[in-house]
Amino acid sequence: MAYDAGQIGPLGPQHKAVPAGARGLTGAQLVARRPGLAELPTPLLTLDAGALERNVTAMAAWARAAGVDLAPHGKTTMAPSIWRRQLRAGACGITVATPWQLTVALDAGVPWVLAAYPVLDPGVLAVLARPRAARVLAWADGPDVVRLTSRGLCAAGEPAQPLDVLVELGAPGGRTGARSLGAALEVARAVAAAPGLRLAGVTGYEGALAHDASPASLARVRAWLEDLRALHERLGADGAYGEVPGGPGGGLVVSAGGSAYFDLVAEVLAPLHDPAGERGAPVRVVVRAGAYVAHDDGFYRGITPLARAAGGGEGFRSALHGWARVVSRPEPGLALADAGKRDLPLDEGLPEVQAVRRGGSGATEPLAGASVTALNDQHAFVRLTGEAESVRVGDVLRLGVSHPCTAFDKWQLLPVLDDASAAQPVLVDLVRTVFG
Repeated sequence: MAYDAGQIGPLGPQHKAVPAGARGLTGAQLVARRPGLAELPTPLLTLDAGALERNVTAMAAWARAAGVDLAPHGKTTMAPSIWRRQLRAGACGITVATPWQLTVALDAGVPWVLAAYPVLDPGVLAVLARPRAARVLAWADGPDVVRLTSRGLCAAGEPAQPLDVLVELGAPGGRTGARSLGAALEVARAVAAAPGLRLAGVTGYEGALAHDASPASLARVRAWLEDLRALHERLGADGAYGEVPGGPGGGLVVSAGGSAYFDLVAEVLAPLHDPAGERGAPVRVVVRAGAYVAHDDGFYRGITPLARAAGGGEGFRSALHGWARVVSRPEPGLALADAGKRDLPLDEGLPEVQAVRRGGSGATEPLAGASVTALNDQHAFVRLTGEAESVRVGDVLRLGVSHPCTAFDKWQLLPVLDDASAAQPVLVDLVRTVFG
């Protein structure tokens, strides 16, 4: 078992992915029985073991070939067992997006944590002021952020070690981030002068500037990345960077790259990557893509950089699938299935019907002519045409989903199947998420 099944105690009603008859078993005992998909309840969201492994391996290989480091965004899964697999594959650390997520990463023993936001929570700053083994890097986009971060960190006296801070560069119309080179330089000066803080590099999020792979969007992202590079080079030329420790995980950090444009990050920023300091101060270019680990059958399928590369998107495969049982055929051309908004994501597109299991236990077979047109809290409206009119009450539909970041948070426990496309998929592990 590669993930969490061996660490999960008695299963109970809080685990909606677990068969009612398995309550009281441990995770290991359930998996040891190797139940087939037909024995699991619906609605259900599952992970595909082979696709997960393929995605982790493919992204690690891409980062090595591109000459950058990878600190995948942990908010995608909030599953420490998946984080550990990404770290074993070569990721330098994990990225988080809230103070609470930062504490989860530290509790999980992550050695290098990029907090992709300003750390202002007094309680978390108190934790960071104490001795710690992990390197933590936070963001700042204004002198006001710097003042509050420093004040909270030093509230109980001198911190045990400085908190590394990255200057966040934004753009007009974007999300957070200093809106100009001049504003970013002002932030850098404030960090360098603030007690308890250490200026450690530059960062930002290009995904807020575009939402597709059109030439105009790619040009806008590339221009912003060139501005980020110019900011880093200006800070170096001005002598703004202080002494930042080198060695494993050390050095200055230049970070960008969500799951949609990491190829452009490598194109523009990879020449800066010099973790050994062979050309001066050690510098790490860190990509933060996270959605790749599960990929999807929607938004990321269409925008992943590997789909733009020669040969198409062969590197990633969707590891997430919904399973919904048809509970009503109230009129011709319509089926109602038992999965809704509380089970499946819909913020980046509705689920797509991919296959059917007749009677809930038949072999998984492709299904054409069925489409989800709406989701209620606990129901999916499925429009049926052509051969899909053969769908009956009791059949189970396999659904592809869009946007993994809003899929994992609906499930405390996710079954891992050997192969979601197999005629009779089998449960081989469990992944536990931590969403609070």
